[in-house]
Amino acid sequence: MKIVITGSTGFLGSHLTRALVKEGYEVVIIKRSFSNTWRISDILSEVTVYNIDEEPLERPFIQCGPIDAVIHTATMYDRNDESALQLLNANVSFPLELLEIAASYQSGMFINTDSFINKNNAGYRHLAKYAQTKKQFLEWGKQLSAAEKIHFLNCRLEHIYGSFDSDSKFTTHIVKSCLQQVPELQLTPGDQKRDFIHVHDVVSAYSLLLKQRPTDSPWFSEFEIGTGTTTTVRHFVELVHRLSQSETKLHFGAIPYREHEIMESSANISELRKLGWNHKISLQRGIEYVITNEKTGIG
Repeated sequence: MKIVITGSTGFLGSHLTRALVKEGYEVVIIKRSFSNTWRISDILSEVTVYNIDEEPLERPFIQCGPIDAVIHTATMYDRNDESALQLLNANVSFPLELLEIAASYQSGMFINTDSFINKNNAGYRHLAKYAQTKKQFLEWGKQLSAAEKIHFLNCRLEHIYGSFDSDSKFTTHIVKSCLQQVPELQLTPGDQKRDFIHVHDVVSAYSLLLKQRPTDSPWFSEFEIGTGTTTTVRHFVELVHRLSQSETKLHFGAIPYREHEIMESSANISELRKLGWNHKISLQRGIEYVITNEKTGIG
């Protein structure tokens, strides 16, 4: 199978790219010419690369086709004061153009990466522009699949964590702070319940979905990806603290919850279980992996 992946230079996309190359897929990555490829620098010779700011987005479909599936993991968050227009272009216009091209070249499926934030968001303002644009693109995916143009699979991820994530992410920040023995961490009370899932388990779910025959699937389907259980943020932090043998002082309750904080979210993994999937990495084991990889620089 030939697979086009967006976001290969990012956290999830890089892990996914590595796994699919190892599984023997022909992988085509589309990125910007100035994207930092440090996460996949050692496997660039094993994939086909197109820079979408230098050549037409449909070129991979012309030169490498037929493309069996597109996996869309690229995204822009509104963590750095990005404008609404920037978010719209990155999270709606770009993937919609890619989706329409994939449909016109008769690709079998388009796997979209979505977030739990959109599921239980009742006025939650953190990453609000990001959440809005993700919802908008999902509606376009539903429309094209309803018109039977392409099979659209929406993967709604819970709280994914793992090695080589961005320093701006909560889980990475906690692990690095504890390993670096920062004097103290100012935290919320930590009663939020999250479904923490290791990136390797997420990749295994995507890999399983790729193996499904589109003709046997609905034109639109949605899969929630998580462990199906919740852990408090406080327990996660305390587990990292213990496993890293950190002396960092943890000040729970030092900062308030965000307005309309999502206090609980977990995946309904029944649809994935029907396909034979389940997560394999426990929270403790996953944190141990991250700590080891952070120390050694190997993932």
